[in-house]
Order: sequence, then C-alpha cells, then structure tokens
Amino acid sequence: MGRVIAIANQKGGVGKTTTSINLTAALAEKNKKVLVIDIDPQGNTTSGFGIDKNDLDNTIYELILGECSINDCIIKDVMPNISVLPSNVNLAAAEIELIGVEKKEYILKNEVDWIKDQYDYILIDCPPSLSMLTVNAMTTAGSVLVPIQCEYYALEGLSQLIHTVNLVKERLNPELEMEGVVFTMYDARTNLSMQVVENVKGHLEQNIYNTLIPRNIRLAEAPSYGMPITKYDPKSAGAEAYRQLADEVIKNKGE
Repeated sequence: MGRVIAIANQKGGVGKTTTSINLTAALAEKNKKVLVIDIDPQGNTTSGFGIDKNDLDNTIYELILGECSINDCIIKDVMPNISVLPSNVNLAAAEIELIGVEKKEYILKNEVDWIKDQYDYILIDCPPSLSMLTVNAMTTAGSVLVPIQCEYYALEGLSQLIHTVNLVKERLNPELEMEGVVFTMYDARTNLSMQVVENVKGHLEQNIYNTLIPRNIRLAEAPSYGMPITKYDPKSAGAEAYRQLADEVIKNKGE
C-alpha cells in the first residue's frame, strides 16, 4: 500500500512546491511509482511537470465537487513512474462550495482510498494556509513533511502547524504522524543558515532530515521549463540533494 505524505507549511515561499516536484522525481528515479496530488489553487506543481494547468477538463476541483472520479482526473505517466492529479485557480472556490457539506474533511481521503494500492508513494502539495484543503490533505495522509526555509523567522508558525497536525490526529485521522522537517534554501556561506538549523534542532522534537536543500539557481529555474531538477540539470547540487532526501524518506519507514 502506498505511503501518503502531505507536504505542508502555512508559510509561503518555503519550498513546498519545489520539494513536491523534486522529491517526486527523485523517488521515481529510484523506481518508485509516485502520484503527486496538487491541492494548491496556484497549481505550480501541475505546471512544474510541464502540464498546461489552464487547459484541463478534470482537476482536483471537479473531483472535490463530485463531478468526476479520481481516475478521470489523474494524468498518468507524465514522466516515467510519475502521475499527477492536477490543480488550477478554480480550486480557490472549493472552500466556499463545501460549506454545509457533510464529512467534507474526508472528501479527498475517500477518493484516494480507491487508488492507493497502485502507487508506492502519494505526495500532496498543500496550499500555504491551514485551510479545509490542507485539512483534507492531512486526513488523507499518513504523515506530514514540513519544508522550512533557512531564515530568521523559520520557527514562526511552525508551532501552529504542529498544533494543527495534532488536532487532525486527535479528531480526524489517528494515523497521522510528523514525517519530519527538511531545511530548504540553505546557504553554507552564511552563519544565519547554520544558526537557523541549530535553533530549530534545539526546539523541535520532530525527525529532522540530514539532507539540506541548497539555495540553487538551477533549482529555481527548472519549474519555468516544466521539468523537475533531476531532468533539467541532473548533476546540479539541487538534484543531488533531492536524491539524498528521497533515500532518507525511503529509509524512514525501513523499506
């Protein structure tokens, strides 16, 4: 059965989408069958795999409203071992349309349960907010991976996110765990990056991945070409870092 990991942080610009795209690609390179679910109305994970997000009949929005089945929405074999459940700006309206719907926290989970066994990994790219969409991702997932940018305010909001994870665990999904924290935009030349890593390690009881995702120009360029870094520049420091992270994620459950 596939491991479902929500990639979440209510702070924007911390590398959630970069991690969703490139961890997916690195796992696929290791012969894991991966589905990435884009549950962010910005749809950046969708376009990061070269999909035209504005030219889609069926997206996660139609799925959440019950207008199509999960198999109608999934774009299969976007790259070897990678399928995508896409999103676009229409999803921004879902929150309002779900008002009054019963058990709306479980809509995504009920759909994903149908296809869970077809994949080794299902990664969910969450929006930068603790919204009903993020709650849906957390009721579907077995664990939450939190990217944290190496900057002064890194810890701000993290306790709120952990509180949300604990609430979801207590009330909606007793299986939910913290997968771990991964540091992004790490710059070895600055003391600040190193201080942030030490500070977070000192404050957190969570699993912290050893892999540090570097601040890397090639990593920033890759999405505009609709490619993960492993394809855009396979020998770059960013590509190597995501391969190391994939190894750690795989080992995390002793596979």
